[in-house]
Amino acid sequence: MQRPDQTLMHAEAAEAAEVAERQLARLAETVGQLGRRLRTLDPALVITCARGSSDHAATFAKYLFETRLKTPVASFAPSTASIYHTAWRKLDGALFLAISQSGRSPDLIASAQAAKEAGALVVAIVNDEGSALGDVAHETVPMLAGPERSVAATKSFIASLLVLISITAAWVDDEDLGVALAGASGLLREAWKLDWSPALPMLRDSSSLYVIGRGLGLAVAQEAALKLKETCALHAEAFSAAEVRHGPAAIVGKDFPVLMLVPRDEAGEAFGPLAADFLARGAPVLMAGGAAPGALSLPTLAEAHPVLAPVLDILAFYKLAAGLSIARGLDPDRPPHLKKVTETQ
Repeated sequence: MQRPDQTLMHAEAAEAAEVAERQLARLAETVGQLGRRLRTLDPALVITCARGSSDHAATFAKYLFETRLKTPVASFAPSTASIYHTAWRKLDGALFLAISQSGRSPDLIASAQAAKEAGALVVAIVNDEGSALGDVAHETVPMLAGPERSVAATKSFIASLLVLISITAAWVDDEDLGVALAGASGLLREAWKLDWSPALPMLRDSSSLYVIGRGLGLAVAQEAALKLKETCALHAEAFSAAEVRHGPAAIVGKDFPVLMLVPRDEAGEAFGPLAADFLARGAPVLMAGGAAPGALSLPTLAEAHPVLAPVLDILAFYKLAAGLSIARGLDPDRPPHLKKVTETQ
């Protein structure tokens, strides 16, 4: 039987620290210039456009920009441009942020073009620097993740989060975030050593579970749920610690695991009572970044900056997901019915 450390998913996720080092060495001028342009523009609105894992990165951007930049962020529906051919009346002064690994999906390209024609500043974050999406954009920031062959995106997702943090730090000249980024590669190496394998017995035979996050952690909860679907054939849904109480919590009970990715800021306060509620119903609860009597605590790096902590959590999770996929008799690199690049209209 194939071992998890023999998979492409495992090998590519393990490169996250190297990606952080490349970005630190090569993106300073690009991101610095973009930060100055954004300070001058001072957009009143940011619009994100992405799909799949990249859309989870857009969720990260929403919380990061809204809390650090005090600027509202809205999600763009690509079909409004690609199917409905909407010509926007006016987007002058807005930032349109497109995030894509391949930069080749027709709907994202059409959306970026429509936003550009309406007057928005279009910025693309892409792994393929020569992509059509990059050609449309006014500014392109490469992820520098390098080739990724596993269908499951790992290092490219982490790369997109690091780019978003870099843009934020440059935009508001945030020295604190800059220091966190400078130490990101070392922390990513430490996060890769974390052992989340004690979760395997609780998840191996499960059919459904929830992944709970909030704030910046909601993005990685969404990403974890997607990876559990595509690599482990496990029905997983992501919710915020607030939203899960508005209906979804009703089905949590015995043999329904809940994975909590607890943020290391004010948003983390809601997780203890929520964990206690689920545990009282007999649900298995796993917590990364928090603890509750009866829950399985997964190790994290307590010294991490709150903005960087979700990035470290998802890296530790990727190693768990590769192991869980193998434990369930699957191949995480080749999920059925999926391919690496998905081009939607």
